[in-house]
Amino acid sequence: MSPNLTGQDRPELQKAIEEIVGSGFAGVQLRVNDERGEWVGSAGVRRLGESARPPADGRFRIGSTTKTFTATVVLQLVAEGRIGLDSPVDDHLPRFGLDRRITVRMLLQHTSGLFNHTGEYYDDGTVAPGIPWQGQEYVDNQFHTYRPEELVRLALSKPARFEPGTDWSYSNTNYVLAKLLVEEVTGRSLAQEMRRLILQPLGLSGTVAPGTSPEIPEPHAHGYYRYEHAGRWKVVDVTRFNVSWISAAGDMISTTADLHTFFSALMSGKLLPDPLLAQMRTPHPELGYGLGLFAQETDRGTIFHHNGGFFGWAALMYSTPDGRRTLTASLTTGDAELDFAATAEAFQKAQQRLVREVFCSGQGQPARETAGPVH
Repeated sequence: MSPNLTGQDRPELQKAIEEIVGSGFAGVQLRVNDERGEWVGSAGVRRLGESARPPADGRFRIGSTTKTFTATVVLQLVAEGRIGLDSPVDDHLPRFGLDRRITVRMLLQHTSGLFNHTGEYYDDGTVAPGIPWQGQEYVDNQFHTYRPEELVRLALSKPARFEPGTDWSYSNTNYVLAKLLVEEVTGRSLAQEMRRLILQPLGLSGTVAPGTSPEIPEPHAHGYYRYEHAGRWKVVDVTRFNVSWISAAGDMISTTADLHTFFSALMSGKLLPDPLLAQMRTPHPELGYGLGLFAQETDRGTIFHHNGGFFGWAALMYSTPDGRRTLTASLTTGDAELDFAATAEAFQKAQQRLVREVFCSGQGQPARETAGPVH
């Protein structure tokens, strides 16, 4: 079935993305694959000050949706017998002096207790800062290169949140270590292993791990960051950005078509042996996180996902367990008068709206999401 770019045959989907734009987003790209075929649509603008819609096949920054790709590579290396899922990470990365109780599984499931290098939010409302991730300081670092080792050592200089394996806390540092682990074990970059194990076999030509490059290949929409500095509100274009500050926890670029192909293949068992896929999809009781993805209950059954986002960009990636029904989307932020909390809330409402439309026939209550600078 050829993609529909006007939304005339699925008016509820076109209406949903137009209402999401109305809530404060600059643009939305949406792709739905299900028993009715494939639907592709977009709403809003590609660039502020222009009238053209975002390209429905455009590339975008996927934020922490990257974690599912990274976790899949690690698990593929487990399947090859090159990594032990319950082996100490310190066996491969002794230079960091990690707690010997931290295993590879704990990295992928966020149960290591390691400090999040992008900052920690505690239950009492206090915040422990990490690298600069908001305001003028974040913008000033737009083209700064962070080395993965630098991010890990920053995290290790801070107190751990808990003893390894005793609790759950989302930490981007876990996935920076996963990248370094892959590179230590294989002698190749994570990007090279990603191409060997996922991108080339699936033909994902629109997906890239950019490293330190600030560029996004055309076509693409633009993302914007609105913030207050010295008593004035500013809006800056953050499309070109060196995202080495998040590394393999959130640095990838993709398309809605590639995310659909990847997640459908993963869920249908084409990338991992059944026992490893089952472990990947077994959720920790705290917020339902498996090994690089979330499990979520709806009134129609379980769905799996990993969303992502940071200033300017957000991504959605959902699937049924068999990979036959998927929702993939990109949202870009513009100049709407939304602070960080309001943007996070708008993103949450947007993903809940789309999940209801695609997986719950407009009914049901999707599970709550975690909030933070990168999801």
